[in-house]
Amino acid sequence: MPSKPVLDITRLMTLRALAHSGTMAAAAETLHLTPSAVSQQLSQLEREAGMALTERRGRGVTLTPAGNMLVAHTERIMHVLEDAKSDLAQLRNDIAGEVRVAAFSSVAVSLLPDTVRALRAAFPRLQVVIEEKEPQESLTALNAWLIDIALIDDLAVALDDAKARYDLLPLAVDALHVLLPENHALAGRASLALADLRNEQWALDSTSSSFGHFITTLCQRAGFTPYINAHCAGFEMVAAMVASGCSISVVSGLRLAGRRVPGVVAVRLEPEVRRRIMLAYRKGGQHHPAIQAFVREAMKIAGSALG
Repeated sequence: MPSKPVLDITRLMTLRALAHSGTMAAAAETLHLTPSAVSQQLSQLEREAGMALTERRGRGVTLTPAGNMLVAHTERIMHVLEDAKSDLAQLRNDIAGEVRVAAFSSVAVSLLPDTVRALRAAFPRLQVVIEEKEPQESLTALNAWLIDIALIDDLAVALDDAKARYDLLPLAVDALHVLLPENHALAGRASLALADLRNEQWALDSTSSSFGHFITTLCQRAGFTPYINAHCAGFEMVAAMVASGCSISVVSGLRLAGRRVPGVVAVRLEPEVRRRIMLAYRKGGQHHPAIQAFVREAMKIAGSALG
């Protein structure tokens, strides 16, 4: 009797990553592989399938009808595996193992250390692994099964689109604040409009392109384009530029949670500008005890930090 072909799940995931990312290089980056390794895995999968799954088109690669069909099956397989993981964890009745979480900088700094510490104390057999990523990168990693939970916001991600693929839970509402030098003429104001800042020099955290673009767009809607004299690679440099009197800034309220920055005054924006922060996980993940434990603790910490 001839042997039946076996389709390797890891190689199916590689094909799926190519379908979602569009290029060999992007698929390799998502999977933390080299492009050569991706190519080798796909070649082996084609031998297992007995037909071409990809084809050259110009300088890129596209999926054949057979490739697209396999990706559709892989999506269903991965959802079944997610349900199986959750069911096994529930049967064990033990919150243990590894939960992989990706979050953008401000929420990571403000919420995750306390969340991880509380979970470590309550569930010694649970290991939480953190990766700092921008929201869209986090969703890419979630889709590739490289992480279990993504913390995202509605500045960088279209939440309606995300809801179609993932379960989303609201974590926090984060109001933006103006940062001023403590001796600035506007530092005594209870609130400020963006238009009040039209003649200022700005420091912006350039590590998040979506946040910087959002702030610039807000200013343009208020009738001006901000003059940015400091493109900073993190909040510490933003705060230093403001404290020195060289710049002003607009930052996430999470950046200020539980801290006072010497030489800097925070003033609320009027009208208030908010962003929604969400927890995202794959559908079916809500039944996994470890994911449930992380979600509960993160929500409690967020309520304390921003409440």
